[in-house]
Amino acid sequence: MTTQMAERDNASGGTISGGHLVAKALKAEGIDVIFTLCGGHIIDIYDGCVDEGIDVIDVRHEQVAAHAADGYARITGKPGCAVVTAGPGTTDAVTGIANAYRAESPMLVIGGQGALSQHKMGSLQDLPHVDMIAPISKFAATVPHTERVADLVSMAFREAHNGAPGPAFLEIPRDILDASVPVEKARIPKAGQYRASTRQAGNPEDIERLADLLVRSEKPSILLGNQVWTTRATDSAIELVRALNVPAYMNGAGRGTLPPGDPHHFQLSRRYAFNNSDLIIIVGTPFDFRMGYGKRLSPDATVVQIDLNYATVGKNRDIDLGIVGDADLILSQVLQATTGRSDNGAQGRKAWLEELRAEEAKAYEKRLPLMRSDAQPIHPYRLVSEINDFLTEDSIYIGDGGDVVTFSGQVVQPKSPGHWMDPGPLGTLGVGMPFVLAAKYARPDKEVVALFGDGAFSLTGWDFETAVRFNLPFVGIVGNNSSMNQIRYGQIAKYGADRGNIGNTLGDVRYSEFAKMLGGYGEEVRDPADIGPALQRARESGKPSLINVWIDPEVYAPGTMNQTMYK
Repeated sequence: MTTQMAERDNASGGTISGGHLVAKALKAEGIDVIFTLCGGHIIDIYDGCVDEGIDVIDVRHEQVAAHAADGYARITGKPGCAVVTAGPGTTDAVTGIANAYRAESPMLVIGGQGALSQHKMGSLQDLPHVDMIAPISKFAATVPHTERVADLVSMAFREAHNGAPGPAFLEIPRDILDASVPVEKARIPKAGQYRASTRQAGNPEDIERLADLLVRSEKPSILLGNQVWTTRATDSAIELVRALNVPAYMNGAGRGTLPPGDPHHFQLSRRYAFNNSDLIIIVGTPFDFRMGYGKRLSPDATVVQIDLNYATVGKNRDIDLGIVGDADLILSQVLQATTGRSDNGAQGRKAWLEELRAEEAKAYEKRLPLMRSDAQPIHPYRLVSEINDFLTEDSIYIGDGGDVVTFSGQVVQPKSPGHWMDPGPLGTLGVGMPFVLAAKYARPDKEVVALFGDGAFSLTGWDFETAVRFNLPFVGIVGNNSSMNQIRYGQIAKYGADRGNIGNTLGDVRYSEFAKMLGGYGEEVRDPADIGPALQRARESGKPSLINVWIDPEVYAPGTMNQTMYK
């Protein structure tokens, strides 16, 4: 009798293995897919997933598995899951865990471990995983007994949703995972009965105070950040800004909350607004380097910060009011608190919105010649403008790169909420292919469009084959300048042109041929007039695709030239 047959016979006879307990706990959490790279320590989890109807997407690098679990969480609102083997399998996943930690993305990474019976004996791939991962996760633990497997999986999911969400890690020794225990001795939490709702409303007194501030404000502005999407606060945010006539700026996953063309959607005038507003409301965004650590806000403005994480509120910059809680509930509360007043100030803000719209128009006109440039090599602004024109309401946009993605952040505007994905504040390159896999798996009805820097694509690009193997079509674009240009610019500025290309220039790689070799669609583009038609052909191919666009290596994004990421 095979091991697999014996296991199933044992299960039917009242025992269950650790791997099957993992699968049952994942199923209870609503997990329908794991991202993984195989290893002898973890294969019983696969067997359990087959029995529980959980899909197994096997990738070519554990970093990809972890990033894909992160991406899955962002797209679905459910936690993602990656399963990796011990030792180098787990250490390969560390970058993905760290990225999810800074991006506040809930997921569980399960790592293998040598048998407990061989503890401290030097077993294959034995490393102190928990000690390494604890500082970059919300929870990290070892499962000490097979009876506790499902219990600790559910505990990890609880901690992943505690306050601002994030990753959890669980290592399971091989003998714990492979062993079987009587079903009645195993704690198997029931779906929906082992963790509470994390939706926390704001303090009513603080809500009334913010409502009063808004009603009295002549020049308010609001920044809608990642947590607007995390808490699915789209409708509440839209209702609030429209009812009170407040200009809205969006960053991170908050992009797309308001569609382009909406009278309250602003993008290019953010610095002007933050310099001139009398009230600035920051929702779900920390005062980190992206916000100049809070220094980019007018010192004369009243500043309000709303965040899931108490530790984030008021960090790096004094605030006038902090509200900890769920953005969806808080924005709804504020709107309700302003409803029914004889004058909510909306009419008086028309001039303010017109002032900002004029600033938007000036910035757009200044950039327009570059966005329509016919130069060869292709100007990056022309490339990202063509991509923006190509997107539909159903296009999920993914940015993976340095300088070229900095360009795209100024031009590309997703047309729907939840349709923008970038690494987040860790600035990790290589998230593109994993995010593609996750987004297309989770939302097969959506088109996925990904812009890669050539350096970024090189990090995890082999998983293009995974997209082919699992029939996950997408439109991929490589902005190819044969350089790590965001670093190259700073290096030239600091050390001079003769040392500016050390350690940051790459070969001239035709990524279109790479795509074809792996079974996808590929094209080379050197003429800007060919970008749009090439993108359309990639869309129509129905395959994973790479359009390799040769862009000018001597042109840099304004953010790169200002080196704002280091200030």
